[in-house]
Amino acid sequence: MSHSSRTSRVAGCTLVVIALGAGVTACSSDGNPLSATPYDAAEQISFNGPTKAGKKADPDKPLEVTAEGSEGRITDVTATDAAGRHVSGELSADGLRWHSTSPLAANAHYTVRVSTEDDDGAPGRRVVTFDTGKPRTTKRLNVTFGPQAGKYGVGQPITADLNQPVKDKAQRAIVERGLKVVSSPVVDGSWHWVDDKKLHYRPKDYWPVNATIQVRSNLDGIKISDRLWGGTAKPLKITTGDRIVAVADGASHYMTVYKNDKEINSIPITMGKPGFETRNGVKVVIGKEYFVRMRGTTVGIAAGTSESYDLPVYYATRVTWSGEYVHAAPWSVGDQGSANVSHGCIGMRTSNAAWFYENVRPGDIVKVVNSYGNTMEPFGNGFGDWNVDWAKWRKGSALVTGNPEGPTEVDRARLRPQSV
Repeated sequence: MSHSSRTSRVAGCTLVVIALGAGVTACSSDGNPLSATPYDAAEQISFNGPTKAGKKADPDKPLEVTAEGSEGRITDVTATDAAGRHVSGELSADGLRWHSTSPLAANAHYTVRVSTEDDDGAPGRRVVTFDTGKPRTTKRLNVTFGPQAGKYGVGQPITADLNQPVKDKAQRAIVERGLKVVSSPVVDGSWHWVDDKKLHYRPKDYWPVNATIQVRSNLDGIKISDRLWGGTAKPLKITTGDRIVAVADGASHYMTVYKNDKEINSIPITMGKPGFETRNGVKVVIGKEYFVRMRGTTVGIAAGTSESYDLPVYYATRVTWSGEYVHAAPWSVGDQGSANVSHGCIGMRTSNAAWFYENVRPGDIVKVVNSYGNTMEPFGNGFGDWNVDWAKWRKGSALVTGNPEGPTEVDRARLRPQSV
């Protein structure tokens, strides 16, 4: 390959330097060839995409960029689609070949920027664009994020429900890379596969106070398997409020409520009696109901037995789907602060239940200690996510390798930024 026109410019530059004197150049400010305007490397670089108008690339095939001849090498390649999604890739040690390592999206427009340098170290550049075609199958993986947009407590997990099951770990990794959670302030967090169709995301610790969390999917048009491609997902934005943590102690029979780590109330309570013990562990408020009709038959207690009940309940703050609430229990005021007599709920006098009801929101934390009950289930009965330690939580990710206690890929990049 010939750079005759570029060589002429360099020669002319040399003559001007001689005429003007040492230390003065008409081509660059410091004499470094890397500061010169890049030459057109179109003849030096080829890629395996379509070159004719109207032709579209097969999204099933990886992208390859090659340096032709022996007069230069590739130094960098960036490939980005119109949605801003980057294609990962690897450059060979000799700089003669780059290939993509992440799948291309279907029905996408790509811009590929290739940087090169010749034998003299002068920089070159080639920019190519191309479109990808449609996937061969119509089966799509759509994602629904939860909860609904709004303001939540610092314990609220993010959920992702898939309309198709994903079992293979490599395919799960593709899905997980496409589900983006960005929080401000930044915190370390991870997805966890609950089952083949559901993921939960939480930080290592609770979300920061007054944080903004934005969730989106980059899977649209991405190949997940031969028969499944990424589909649509509505982005989600939630915010957090104050850090509200209520600690209910089955031994002292009091609930202590903290706001941003400062105690703001101490409430006499009663919890589950023997045979109906309240679950231990961390629970997340999942809803509030001013009035609930509570019947023993809904939790397996036969009507007409000594333990059956049918009661109107007010100021009910729900913490499990199976029926655990923090609620007004005027019938047990005499035992509140001294004994556990409920069928599993946390009961308190009406004025205290009203205060609690008005001062908490979904996502706030209710932590039960010193009960004889089992530990709150991690999944399926509300949000018991915080009862899973961080190392085990991260093992539920398809992307974790090495030490699960260590930082995520995002944190590693943040802790060891590239030099500029």
